[in-house]
Formats: sequence, structure tokens, C-alpha cells
Amino acid sequence: MPLRLFPLQLSLLLLLFSTPAFSFTALVVSVKDGDTIEVLSHGRATRIRLHGIDCPEKRQAYGYRAKIATAALTFGRTVTIHPYDTDKYGRTVADVTLSDETNVNHLLVKDGWCWWYRKYAPDDPILEALEAEARHTKRGLWIDHNPVPPWVYRKLKHKQSAGVLEQQP
Repeated sequence: MPLRLFPLQLSLLLLLFSTPAFSFTALVVSVKDGDTIEVLSHGRATRIRLHGIDCPEKRQAYGYRAKIATAALTFGRTVTIHPYDTDKYGRTVADVTLSDETNVNHLLVKDGWCWWYRKYAPDDPILEALEAEARHTKRGLWIDHNPVPPWVYRKLKHKQSAGVLEQQP
């Protein structure tokens, strides 16, 4: 190989490994909760955390309904995963689309089963508008007068469990 091609090949490799992962199709084999699914692609299982949304926790009000909504949309279907990143738990953070190009993340917000997760998608006008519409029309969890965001619920649970540990002799 001529030496003059080496910098070009090195640049291509650096570009490949520095850009977000490429989209891929996969079969949804499990729904862990409203915003986490597991997919199978090329014989490999991968956990996917839906980008830009936060659904109620399993034991939280509307948590089971959010999981059922996600399962109804995705379970047993082939979807396209559009990765953004990997989270601290090793899950691929991604948008998920159905074969008809429906964005699952958007639909869950539109139907009122989760919050727009501003912390991780701060400048997303689509999620912002979809959540505002769901709130206004009182869809899904927005029928509740004061739904508790999952990040608040998790913080309260963490404080409660820390308090229990402190009280033990």
C-alpha cells in the first residue's frame, strides 16, 4: 500500500469511530418498562433506552400503562434503532422508529405516557410541542391533576431508602 494513502485511511477510521453509531434494524424481544426495550439484531441482544423521554417507573402511577403502551407499539416488531449515545448503564440511547417511520419516542409523548426529558434532550421542539399538546388535552398520565415526574419519584425513593438505612442500628 502506498504510504500516501495511509493518512486517508487513518482519517476514515477516526471518522468512523468518532461519529454516532449507524442506524440498524432489530426485532423487539422484550419491553423492560415504558422507555427501555431489548432488541435482537444479528444474534445479539441490545438494551435500548428511548432518547429524550422519561416514562413513569414500574411501581409509579402510570408506570404499568406506559410499559403496556410501549409493548403494544413495539413488541415482536422489527424496528429501526437510531443511536445517539450509550448511557451509564451501558444501554444504547436511541430513537426507535416503526416500519411506517412512526417515531415511537414521539408517539409515547404525544399519547401522554411519558415526559419530554429536558435534561437529555433540552432543545427538542418536537418533544416540547407533543408534551404540551398531551398536557392540554389531558391524554394518558396528564389526566392526573399533579403527575409526579419519574426523576422526582426516583429522587424521593432514593432519599427514603437512604433514610431507612440510617435508621437501622
